[in-house]
Amino acid sequence: MHLEKAKKRIAKQINKGFDGYPQITLTYAGKSADCATEVVVGFIAKAGATVQEQRFVSKQDARQDETIQSVLVKIIERADARTVTETPGTVVIS
Repeated sequence: MHLEKAKKRIAKQINKGFDGYPQITLTYAGKSADCATEVVVGFIAKAGATVQEQRFVSKQDARQDETIQSVLVKIIERADARTVTETPGTVVIS
C-alpha cells in the first residue's frame, strides 16, 4: 500500500471519533518532536479491559515509513476496531 493511501485510511478512522470497542490508540514517540522513530499501538477489547501494546521501531520517521503505516492499517482492519485514536504530536523520549 502506498504511504499516502495508508495515512489517509488511518486519518479517516481517527476522524470518526469514539464509536465503541474494540479501540486502537496510536502514539508516536522519538528523541525529538520532529522525528518519531517508534509507534506504540494500544488495543483495548472492551471497556475496563487491560491495554495490550505493540511497538514498531524505525530508523527514520515512523510517520513516513510506508511499511509501518501499511501494517497499522492492517492491524486496525484485523482488530475490527470501531474506534481509532491518536495521541497528538510526538512523545519525546530520552
